[in-house]
Amino acid sequence: MLRNPIHKRLEKLESWQHLTFIASLCERMYPNYQAFCLQTGFSDPMVYRRILDLIWETLTVKDAKVNFDNQLEKLEEAIPSADDYDIYGVYPAIDACIALGEAVHSRLSGEMLEHAITVSETSLRTVGMLEMTQAGREMTDEELKELPAMQDELDIQWEIFRLLVECEERDLELIKGLRSDLREAGVSNIGVNLAQ
Repeated sequence: MLRNPIHKRLEKLESWQHLTFIASLCERMYPNYQAFCLQTGFSDPMVYRRILDLIWETLTVKDAKVNFDNQLEKLEEAIPSADDYDIYGVYPAIDACIALGEAVHSRLSGEMLEHAITVSETSLRTVGMLEMTQAGREMTDEELKELPAMQDELDIQWEIFRLLVECEERDLELIKGLRSDLREAGVSNIGVNLAQ
C-alpha cells in the first residue's frame, strides 16, 4: 500500500508529537467505527471514544495515570470480525481499531515512531481499499496517489505534521486545538460523518 513521504520526516519529531499525530489520525477514523457500531449494533462506540480520550488526556494532563493494559483488553473485545459481517463498513471499523491499538501499544512500549508510521499507513489503507472497492479493481500506488480522496488524506496528514513540527516544545493549546477541530469536523478519512 501507498507509502507516505511523511514517514521519513516523522523521525524528526519527539514522542509527544508522534502521539499527537497518532491520536489525530485515530480521531479521524473514529466516525468509521461509530457508524459501523450504530449500523450493526455490534458494540458501544463509546468504548473507542473513551480509550481515545485517555490517549489525549495523557498528552494534556501532566502525570495522568492510565492503565493501558486494561484499555487494551477493552479494545480487543470491541474489535469486530470481518467474518461476522457482510457489509463493507466492517473493514474501516477494523482499521480504526488497529490504529487505536497502535496508540495504546505506543503508550505501553514507549516506542512512538514505528506506531505513528503504522497508524499513518493504516489510515491510507482505509482510503485506498474503499477507492479500489468502489472502482471494482486493484490499483497501483501511482493510480491511488492521483485520487482526490487519497490526496485529501495525504494533505491532512501533512497538515497535522506541519503543525507539530513547528513546535519547539509540547504545546498544550495546539494539542487541544487539534483534538477539538478534528472532533468538531466529525468527518472520517473516508467521508463518514459523525452521528450527532
